[in-house]
Amino acid sequence: MSNIIEFRTVQDELDVHFEVMSSVDISVPITKEKVEKLEKLSYIDNCLTENQKIINDLNSEIDRLTNKADGIDYTIAVASGIISSLIDSFFVGDFSLDRGTQWGKEKVDAFVKSVAENKGYSGDSIDGAVRFLEEKFPIPADSATNIFGGGYNHHLRDFSHHPTPMGLLFSMLTQFTGKVFGTDKSGAFIVEDVPSKELIGKDLSRKLEIGFVNWIFHMVSDIAGSSSSIAKGKYGTGLPGPFVSLLKEFSSLPFFSHKDSNNNNKFCVWLSKLFNGTLLSERDENGKIIPNSVIKFDLRGELGVLYELKRQAIPVIINECIVRVSYFVRRLLHEFTTKEIHNFNDFIYVIDWEKTLPSDNRTIARMVTIASSTFVAIDAADAAIRSALNSGGEPASFFTNMILKVNFVGIGRFAVAIGTDTYMGYKRSKLRNERMYRQSEQIFLSTAKVYYKQADMWVAAKDAREAITQMEVIAIKSIEYFQESIITIGLDLEKIISYREGIEKHNPNLLTDLSDILKYGK
Repeated sequence: MSNIIEFRTVQDELDVHFEVMSSVDISVPITKEKVEKLEKLSYIDNCLTENQKIINDLNSEIDRLTNKADGIDYTIAVASGIISSLIDSFFVGDFSLDRGTQWGKEKVDAFVKSVAENKGYSGDSIDGAVRFLEEKFPIPADSATNIFGGGYNHHLRDFSHHPTPMGLLFSMLTQFTGKVFGTDKSGAFIVEDVPSKELIGKDLSRKLEIGFVNWIFHMVSDIAGSSSSIAKGKYGTGLPGPFVSLLKEFSSLPFFSHKDSNNNNKFCVWLSKLFNGTLLSERDENGKIIPNSVIKFDLRGELGVLYELKRQAIPVIINECIVRVSYFVRRLLHEFTTKEIHNFNDFIYVIDWEKTLPSDNRTIARMVTIASSTFVAIDAADAAIRSALNSGGEPASFFTNMILKVNFVGIGRFAVAIGTDTYMGYKRSKLRNERMYRQSEQIFLSTAKVYYKQADMWVAAKDAREAITQMEVIAIKSIEYFQESIITIGLDLEKIISYREGIEKHNPNLLTDLSDILKYGK
């Protein structure tokens, strides 16, 4: 143990050298304050660690949301948009509701015949299959046809004829209330008694059978149109599809109650024209509807729209595949060239596959946005040129033709791509602000740690100074005591000298023995 302090004093002819030694380490005193500071430092260290983890996660997420596309990526995206737009123009062609509706009719007819045969129908005609299902599975709402405006409109206006969950709900309500629900000719919501109570179940099981089972199979029969219309070779009025059904149900709400000059709900009138085919039909020079041009937008029409959209989706999917495959191939080649790949195991475990995946990052989002915008731009230009050539300069005809030639799926994909890219940019900006806050917090925590370290140092210095001062006082008192002891000893020796003669007289050789003891210790 090293000495803490040394003193040297001279009293008369006495030279004293005094050292004060510490038996314990007093440089780091364990105090309550010290414990509190250590706890605070531990808390700060934990905060620094957790905050750094958050910063690392933010850095990773910001990197994912950062566009790293280069010139080659942009060139590939533009080329992909051009190729897919050419495929759309030469192989997909116009949007044809007529072609789609015909496809929908074929699928519906095949489905109706299949269901009828499963239930016991032995014929091979569609009108026979429909008639079989109509007779086997009747519903009470058919007796209210006149209430809803006759055969051309009651499938739309009668809510229980909607092949949707809402239609099933109203079918069950009819069984338990004896009433039908829908809209009148003007579009107002009405509730009327069922003209014939014959198909209202007498007990719960019968109500469920008619309201649920009969309803399902009756919907199947009605989607192909009435048997009488089919037998006459007509298209027949089918059921509204889910989209038109939903719009019709919404039209009965007060929000859509705007009336025209004839006090009819404008929205309901528009839906009726869409459903019965007069809205999309062509007219002659006198304004009369051309019979062969009538396209009824029932369930078969909605299926036709889906079919046409599926056709339009082909070039859009090709565009998407070209962009994503090219992204994957380029990033995979980069991994091969920057890392040592010698065998299959290296191929599996050394390559960072996350960097090669063409999804969930800003770079691929930007490439898809550019490819989609190129596709839409060329598609719109092609549609405008073709429409201008076919319309003969008539604005209405130009607009109609252009609508049919535009790829709606491509427009939708472009909108989604723009939204995704924009959202990623917004999210990146938000995360960068959060990272700045976290970095500022990290600096604050580091400063607090330095503060506590400095405070601990000054406390230790203060404690050391106090300890040295105390030891100095003790040392001085010890020296004073030692000096006093020396003086006392001197006085005692003088007294002993004054009694020398008496001592030698009464104790011969005593002084000699004491002297030897003092000199030699024996």
